[in-house]
Parts: sequence; C-alpha cells; structure tokens
Amino acid sequence: MNPEHLLDIADGLARGSGRPGRPRRADLARAVSTAYYAVFHALANCCANRLAGATPASRSQRAWRQTYTSPEHRTVRKRCENRNVIIRFPEDLQKFAALFAALQREREAADYEPDWTYSRFRADELVEEARQAVRYLDNADASDQRAFALYVLMRERGR
Repeated sequence: MNPEHLLDIADGLARGSGRPGRPRRADLARAVSTAYYAVFHALANCCANRLAGATPASRSQRAWRQTYTSPEHRTVRKRCENRNVIIRFPEDLQKFAALFAALQREREAADYEPDWTYSRFRADELVEEARQAVRYLDNADASDQRAFALYVLMRERGR
C-alpha cells in the first residue's frame, strides 16, 4: 500500500470529495482514519524493507509479506509512547513516534466516537501531520529505521 496514495485520498476526503459545500462528517472521519493508515503502512513498509529486503531480488517475498503484516496497532503505539526508549532514537524517529501515537488516538476517535466532530481545518491539519510523519520516517538513516523496526515489532522478554 502506497502511503502517498492514501494521503492523497485523505486530502480529497477532507475537502469533501469534490462535493459542493462543507465536507460531511463521514468524509472528515474517513480523512483522519485514512491519514493514520498512511502512516501505519509507511511503518509496515519500512519494517519489511529494512528487515526482509528492499527489492524483490534481495528478499524472500514470503518473509517480506510476513514482516509487512506484523506490526500491531496497539503494540506499536505503546512502544511509540515509551519515552524512556524513544528518546534513544534520532530526532526524526522521535517525532515519527509522537505523531504515530497521536494520529492513532485521533483515528480511534474518528472511527468509534459517536459524537466525534472536527472542522475541515482540523482534518487538514491531521492529514498534514500524517504527511510529515511519513517524511520523518523516510528521512531517518537506514540503520536507525532497522533498529526502530526491531523495537516496534519484537517482544521484550521478561516485561
């Protein structure tokens, strides 16, 4: 899944999908949710590329797919919120982690809160935050991305 395509979709939804007038509540909620999923898929892609291989010639497709589908939403969020560990990563990954956790909370509210409402302006802000989160992840050094992927995917023993 291409995160940029998801972000483009989120942009369109936040603007009302080309409909005249204000965007519907459902369009804004889907924009926020889709923006989060762009960030989630960027992380899944990073994990798979850094741990299983970035090109089809350099990897087992089965291993790549298994790694891509391994991140668990709540586990990743808990890891991203663990300031004692996140502080050890470079600034770009610290910022990614903070945005990942915040966007997941926003997505859960948009998807599950019956009285959730945001303005188009706020939905646009969240889509832009998701776009920035993807940039932070992409800007990180490959070895730091690998370490981050291992951190969010691997269970720590005895904890």
